[in-house]
Amino acid sequence: MHGPTPPLPLPTDQLQFAMPPMHESLDDERRHRKERLAGALRIFGRLGFEDGVSGHITARDPEFSDCFWVNPFGMPFKHVTVSDLVMANAEGQVIQGRYHVNQAAFTVHAQVHAARPDVVAVAHCHSVHGRALSALAELLDPITQESCAFYEDHALYDAYTGVAVDAEEGRRIASALGSRKALVLRNHGLLTVGDSVDAAAWWFLSMERSAQVQLTAKAAGRPVLIGHRQAVATREQLGGDLVAWINYQPLWQDISRSEPDLLS
Repeated sequence: MHGPTPPLPLPTDQLQFAMPPMHESLDDERRHRKERLAGALRIFGRLGFEDGVSGHITARDPEFSDCFWVNPFGMPFKHVTVSDLVMANAEGQVIQGRYHVNQAAFTVHAQVHAARPDVVAVAHCHSVHGRALSALAELLDPITQESCAFYEDHALYDAYTGVAVDAEEGRRIASALGSRKALVLRNHGLLTVGDSVDAAAWWFLSMERSAQVQLTAKAAGRPVLIGHRQAVATREQLGGDLVAWINYQPLWQDISRSEPDLLS
């Protein structure tokens, strides 16, 4: 006896799969970037990446390419809304908004944006495991699938000169980053970039977790490295900004649904 015939598979074009949106106007794109920026800041706040007034995410304005949206100085990440965001020019002067910006952090971000016109967003926070890795002046080793996304695509800024407040220091940091997606700032923390807010935020999250895994594994024993060819192949599969954007979407869905006031 034969059982009932199973239902036919649905055509794949009937299945939902989120991809980065296309925008009909600059105003729509600006609003989208600001929403994602406010959401990313709240996620970073949830995860404890905030340390006093340190830590920033910047997003390039889609119309004025040398102006950038950033979180207001002194406001908790977990409270930021779209209307709280500040737009500043490359010199850190406020163009739109009601608050100051952190000049030390903004100087670095502005130089990275200037050196990398392909970059929409830059993320830098004083997260615990990122700072621990930076204190060792170490790069991420290819010891997990996630860390392979950074294999030969991040660098070490091997200097510490105090709080970065001048453009020249920012230019040196941008030069160390080069064309890569991430940077370990010695004795300081992590910095990541992306072609969207979502990508830059995901790379920071993933880099922080990879630092935590590496520190934990080394404390427990001797981690086994993934071979060069396998690490490169994994990076080619998982190391692009589109993959980062896709990975970030569950976090965006969670924060935007559970805290819809961020959109105000």
